Amino acid sequence: MTLIRMLGDGLFDAFSMFWETLWALFLGFALSGAIQAFVSRARMQRALGDHRPATLAKATVWGMVSSSCSYAASALAKTLFRRGADFTTSLVFMIASTNLVIELGLVLWLLLGWQFALAELVGGAIMIALLGLVGPRVLGGRMADEARVHLDRFESASAGGGGHEHHHDHGDAAHDEVPLRRRLRSREGWADAAGYMISDLTMIRKELVIGFVVAGFITVLVPDAVWQSLFATGHGFWSSLENVIVGPFLAIISFVCSVGNVPLAATLWHGGASFGGVVAFVFADLIALPLLVIYRRYFGTRVTLRILVVFWATMSAAGLAVEYLFKLVRIPEPAPIHTMTGHGPSWDHTTWLNLAALVLFAVMYWLYRTARSTGKYAKDPMCGMQVEIANAPARRVRDGEAFYFCSDRCARQFDERTPRMTMSHDPSGTHRDPVCGMTVSPETAVGSVEHEGETYYFCSTGCRTAFGLKPEAFLAPQ
Repeated sequence: MTLIRMLGDGLFDAFSMFWETLWALFLGFALSGAIQAFVSRARMQRALGDHRPATLAKATVWGMVSSSCSYAASALAKTLFRRGADFTTSLVFMIASTNLVIELGLVLWLLLGWQFALAELVGGAIMIALLGLVGPRVLGGRMADEARVHLDRFESASAGGGGHEHHHDHGDAAHDEVPLRRRLRSREGWADAAGYMISDLTMIRKELVIGFVVAGFITVLVPDAVWQSLFATGHGFWSSLENVIVGPFLAIISFVCSVGNVPLAATLWHGGASFGGVVAFVFADLIALPLLVIYRRYFGTRVTLRILVVFWATMSAAGLAVEYLFKLVRIPEPAPIHTMTGHGPSWDHTTWLNLAALVLFAVMYWLYRTARSTGKYAKDPMCGMQVEIANAPARRVRDGEAFYFCSDRCARQFDERTPRMTMSHDPSGTHRDPVCGMTVSPETAVGSVEHEGETYYFCSTGCRTAFGLKPEAFLAPQ
């Protein structure tokens, strides 16, 4: 087989898998967008201060109705924890938001079979139950305190661009005042849903493209013997145990998160991985290497290592438990047929569903483009995600204009591409906090610092502390 033929087959396989799941992706993101638009976040956030079973169940439900992007999930979990949520409960939210969402289940069903979609739900519940038992003992107490202290330091340091949070709780309160039935009948409500749908698709478009393309090329270029050497077979329980341990390791080094790792999971299933090993791989998108780096920034090295061990163990245990539970109740394993070459578009039910999905997308995109601004949402300028201003994980101000971000990752990218504020005050007598750029007056400022003959005023003690530690980091050359 020539190189050009292999490349062509790889791209065709990638397109075939994408075509099989196109309608499910659009439908899943549309439903997710509607739920995010119509379900209040403030009500859930106020009830996540402990790790009792009922609280973990609430965190699970909230995660299921949130964005499926792993980066956004980690940022929102961090925000919950910083605002007083229990550490274990915050991690449960993060797991639910990436492993129990609608679009993931639909794509699993189409690429791997309904058995894997069911395994996602059952295994996710097992994983959350295990985390509820293990988390408070391994990640509670002093570890949670250490994580919170490190997070406070991180927030103060990242305040170089205004990364600390200025709360605007009135935004979600206004959401709660509008009856759900009335919002469901309003164009504004569905425009919000369309905004969430489009922004979620925009945000994880790279992960989706990478996942499908890599899976397509791996199917063609990597012989089955390679997978057979990685995943042990023929040794009963010990083979299953090895598979569920190796699966998360491959997720760590694959760099692909969110729904984008499902095509890779289909390739592993086709290559000979066990049922539990594939399930563990799908669950392990939250320990992909880029996310581990983010956890380390948020919570510190020691806490991140514990998160890695706990997540890896619970994901492997959930995959193993699902495999043997399904065998016990005689649920048959699906045949790995969807990653084979030769499957392309044809005039069947998939094509008609895809055409219907494209019409749905066109309608939602029209609502998104023609929506009137309500001041409740902003678009992340880096990834395109729709961000609820009241709950934005990060904020920056440039020349008097506020920007809101889905995560500190996007905020750091914004910092690298835009200059910091160069003015500390304006002719009207008001001043600009040199750390976050927020407008303050001497009468309402939390504090001030004298530096090189000029007085700088601050909106919070966090900004004042960050400036005092390293003033030159916040003052661009004049």
